[in-house]
Amino acid sequence: MTFQEQILQGIPDKLPAKKSLKEGVNRAPKRKDILTAEEKKLAIKNALRYFPREWHAELAPEFAEELNDFGRIYMYRFMPEYDMYARPIEEYPAKSRQAAAIMLMIQNNLDPAVAQHPEELITYGGNGAVFQNWAQYLLTMQYLATMTDEQTLHMYSGHPMGLFPSHKDAPRVVVTNGMMIPNYSQPDDWERFNALGVTQYGQMTAGSYMYIGPQGIVHGTTITVMNAFRKKLGSGVSPAGKIFLTAGLGGMSGAQPKAGNIAGCITVCAEVNPSAAHKRHEQGWVDEIIEDIDTLVARVKEAKEKEEIVSIAFVGNVVDVWERFYDEEITVELGSDQTSLHNPWSGGYYPVGLSFEESNDLIRNNPSKFKEKVQESLRRHATAVNKHAASGTYFFDYGNAFLLEASRAGGDVMAENGIDFKYPSYVQDILGPMCFDYGFGPFRWVCTSGKAEDLRKSDQIALEVMREIKSNSPAEIQQQMQDNIRWIEEAESNRLVVGSQARILYADAEGRSKIAEAFNDAIKKGDISAPIVLGRDHHDVSGTDSPYRETSNIYDGSRYTADMAIQNVIGDSFRGATWVSIHNGGGVGWGEVINGGFGMLLDGTEEADRRLKSMLFYDVNNGIARRSWARNDEAIFAIKREMERTPELKVTLPNLVDENLLDQL
Repeated sequence: MTFQEQILQGIPDKLPAKKSLKEGVNRAPKRKDILTAEEKKLAIKNALRYFPREWHAELAPEFAEELNDFGRIYMYRFMPEYDMYARPIEEYPAKSRQAAAIMLMIQNNLDPAVAQHPEELITYGGNGAVFQNWAQYLLTMQYLATMTDEQTLHMYSGHPMGLFPSHKDAPRVVVTNGMMIPNYSQPDDWERFNALGVTQYGQMTAGSYMYIGPQGIVHGTTITVMNAFRKKLGSGVSPAGKIFLTAGLGGMSGAQPKAGNIAGCITVCAEVNPSAAHKRHEQGWVDEIIEDIDTLVARVKEAKEKEEIVSIAFVGNVVDVWERFYDEEITVELGSDQTSLHNPWSGGYYPVGLSFEESNDLIRNNPSKFKEKVQESLRRHATAVNKHAASGTYFFDYGNAFLLEASRAGGDVMAENGIDFKYPSYVQDILGPMCFDYGFGPFRWVCTSGKAEDLRKSDQIALEVMREIKSNSPAEIQQQMQDNIRWIEEAESNRLVVGSQARILYADAEGRSKIAEAFNDAIKKGDISAPIVLGRDHHDVSGTDSPYRETSNIYDGSRYTADMAIQNVIGDSFRGATWVSIHNGGGVGWGEVINGGFGMLLDGTEEADRRLKSMLFYDVNNGIARRSWARNDEAIFAIKREMERTPELKVTLPNLVDENLLDQL
C-alpha cells in the first residue's frame, strides 16, 4: 500500500502481525503500577473498543502484557510501517488543505529525529504526548484525510471523538488534553487516568501539534541567558569565559548548550542518560562530551582561563558538578536547571548517587524508594546551589518546577517570608517584565513545502519587517527588537532546523501580524512555493496561566486563576484559528498550569489575511490586558500604546494606589 492508502485506511481491515520492539530506541520509562486488578481490566476493555470484536481474544493478552511491562497500553502492533516525518503538504491525501497542514504537523511531532520517545507517541518532557496509543493516531489521520472545510474534528486527550458539521471559519480541529475536574488533578490522578486510557498529558506543544524540535526553546533560552548575563555582568560586558551551569539534554532541555553558544558563554550541561547526551552531540547541539568529573574540572578551568565560548555535556549528575565546582572554587556566574521536574517520580529527575540504570530499576520495582532518593537529591541540589549563590552566582528557576519540588522535599529554597522562593523564576526577572508584558513572545512558523529555500525567503521577509518596525519603535522595546533581528540574521548559520523547515522569533502583536501578512502576500505571489503554518509556543503572553512560570510576575493575587488561558483559546477559535488547543499540566506539572495554543494556515488567500489580522491581534493583547490589570508597568505602557493605535480596543485600566495610604491602615 502507498503512504496515502495507509492514511486513508485508518484502522486496518486485517489484524496486522505483532511487532517485535526495536533495539536502540529511546523508550519511555515504565510508568507507575497504580491500577487495581479491576482497573487493569477496565484499561484493557477501553483499549479493545478501537477494534473489531473478533480481534479481542488475540489483542487482550497482548495489551495486558504492555500494561504490565510499560504501565500503559501503546498498541505497538498498530505502528505504521511508513517512515514518520513531515512530508511536503501536497503528499497528504486530503479534501481540506487546512487538514493536510495539521497532518504534517502531527507527523513532525512524532518524527524520531524530533520526538523524545517516538514509539510511545511522546514528543518531549518525558510525558508530553501527541496521542495515547497508535489506534488514536491512525483514526485521527484518517479523519483529517477525509474531512472538509465545513467539518471540525474534536480531540479528547488524544482520542478523536469525531467529525462534527461546522463552517469554513470554524477551527478544523479543537484539542483538549488532561481537562480534569479540579479535585482529580493531582500527579497520581494523571498516572491512574492515563493508564486507564481516558486522558493524557499534552505538555504544551506536543498535544497541540506545534512542536518544532529544540529550536523553539533554543530561542527562548538564548533570550533568557543573554538577559541573565546582562543582569549579572551589566550591560556591554561579554559573557565569554563565564559559566552557565545547568542540567538536562533530553527534549526541550537539549537546546541549552546551543543557546549558550549563541549567547557566547561556557555552558556546562549535565545529563544522566548517555544516549540523550550523545544524540545532542551527534546533532551538533553540544560541542564536547565528558564522562569523567576530573576531566570536566580541568576542561572548565582551561575554558575560563582562555575565555572560550564552548558547550560541554557532562554525562553524570548535576548535583556532583555543583558540589565539585564549589570545592574547586570554580566561579559559576549563571545557574539553572531544566530537568523534567514536573514529572519527578517517573524519570523526569534522576537522583545523585545512582546510575541511570539503577534509577530506572527503582522506578519500575520500588517507586516509593525512588521518590525518597529524588527528594534526598533535591535537598543536596538546593544546598549546593545555595553555596554558590552566596559566592555570587545568579541562579534562576527555569520553569521546570525545580524550586517547587525542592521545597516539597524540604530543601532550603524558601525566602524569609515563608511564601516566596529565594530565587526568582526566569519569568519574574527576565521574560515577564522584559518580554511578555510588552507583548513579545514565541511566534513560530513552518514552511509546508519542506524546502529550505522557502524558509530562507521567510527569514528574509521577517527580517525586513522587523527592521522597519524597529526604526519606529519606542525606546522601551528597542532591545527586544534588536535581539530578535540578530537571532534571525544568524538563524541559518546556527543550524537550528530539526524535522520540519521551521523558525521562531519573539514578536509582539504588531510584528506577528505584519510578518504573517507579508508571508501570505508572498505565498499569493508565488515567492514562497507552498502555504505556511503559523503558531506559537504556549509559553507566551496570553496562552498560559502558570503561577510558577508564565504568570509568576503577576502580583495582584490572580496568578492562580486560569481565566486568561481559557479566554485565549475561546477567543482565538472564533477569530480565525485553524486549530486550537487547551491543556492541563504543560511545562511545570499536572495540576499546576492551564495552557492553550493555536495553529493557523496561511495559503495566500484573502480569507487567510482577514483571519490573521483578527486572531493574532487578540491572541497577544488578551494577555497584555490581563497583565496591565495586575498593575505591571510595562504592560500598562503596552496596552495604552495599543489603544492609541487601535480605537476599537477599550481595556479597563487599573487606578494605582498610594502604598503609604495602605501602610497607615
